[in-house]
Amino acid sequence: MTDQFHPDHAAHPHPAPPDLFTWEFAADPYPAYAWLREYAPVRRTRLPSGVEAWLVTRYADARQALADQRLSKNPAHHDEPAHAKGKTGIPGERKAELMTHLLNIDPPDHTRLRRLVSKAFTPRRVAEFAPRVQELTDHLIDRFAQTGSADLIHEFAFPLPIYAICDLLGVPREDQDDFRDWAGMMIRHGGGPRGGVARSVKKMRGYLAELIHRKREALPAEPTPGEDLISGLIRASDHGEHLTENEAAAMAFILLFAGFETTVNLIGNGTYALLTHPEQRRRLQESLARGERDLLETGVEELLRYDGPVELATWRFATEPLTLGGQDIAPGDPVLVVLAAADRDPERFADPDVLDLARRDNQHLGYGHGIHYCLGAPLARLEGQTALATLLTRLPDLRLAADPADLRWRGGLIMRGLRTLPVEFTPLRAGAGGQ
Repeated sequence: MTDQFHPDHAAHPHPAPPDLFTWEFAADPYPAYAWLREYAPVRRTRLPSGVEAWLVTRYADARQALADQRLSKNPAHHDEPAHAKGKTGIPGERKAELMTHLLNIDPPDHTRLRRLVSKAFTPRRVAEFAPRVQELTDHLIDRFAQTGSADLIHEFAFPLPIYAICDLLGVPREDQDDFRDWAGMMIRHGGGPRGGVARSVKKMRGYLAELIHRKREALPAEPTPGEDLISGLIRASDHGEHLTENEAAAMAFILLFAGFETTVNLIGNGTYALLTHPEQRRRLQESLARGERDLLETGVEELLRYDGPVELATWRFATEPLTLGGQDIAPGDPVLVVLAAADRDPERFADPDVLDLARRDNQHLGYGHGIHYCLGAPLARLEGQTALATLLTRLPDLRLAADPADLRWRGGLIMRGLRTLPVEFTPLRAGAGGQ
């Protein structure tokens, strides 16, 4: 591992660098990130895949990097050695011709594609979707409410955003369980059979191509109110916005991929943080009991900052020489912005390691910054707020059914999330269903 230290500290001894990417690190990366912010805020590091990349950990540098046009999202700019080929994106997306999506492109293509899809995520469209999110949330809780125990990842946090994004995209209900299976393989990463992620990506690619074809054949001349997203993409491509079929499939794929795993982790990490901070959780429950929304809204933002679903922003590649945090970065070098480290930077947040659901000054980077700011943020906020409020209201004595030290976090570079979240609660009587 190559270390490049901040010049301020060259003359002063400092503690030894922490081990990164171990199981212990996955469980609690924050002490290691504190060391990096202090001693090596922009540091060249060998990742578990063998790829070398710059890790950016301070808030000011992170914010600058996220908005810097010289850092491209297009992997074609990666000056990659042979051993690193194909190791910088979603497994299988290259082979499945799914590379031309919003996470891998720059303006002007990025601007064009983002404009097409942003119509689906306006605050108004998301607000219209709120009753469906509530209905899904209650339906999933109904399935386990009478048992007195559940694994909140597999039975709740995982299916909720899958079914929601399927509804939004226009995947027919009878096909949504297939999607759930493919998505499950994708987020198991190291936990499933070898090559399983790439196979799931390929199956999803084939299904989306067929669905786009079927919807194109049946598309009415005029859009209907609340038209699904895939139909909207087809309509745009047929009206001279020149969206290729590959681009439409890639767009649907990335909305599904980016739109579900982040929300799984937001609900999972957020619930876990509340269960391990009883005073904060009590304040939120009392506020919800009074019919207030304010603490819920600031609370979800704080949960995103405190232990957010995306640990590192997706890959960026320098297109020209640049300096970041005092380090010279060469063209072709990969740069990874560590959102989890930036969002605990004491230079930017008072008491950054304290969970404070009422925190007001909270310009966290959980959804990114700049032109790649997360398009689905309004939907993720709605799902996070609905899921947490409904869980705490319907299962008021929800408690962790495992020692926190025994919980396992999923291995992987970009996302941060629990594999399981076992809970117990007083079972609800049959018929004590949704509100």
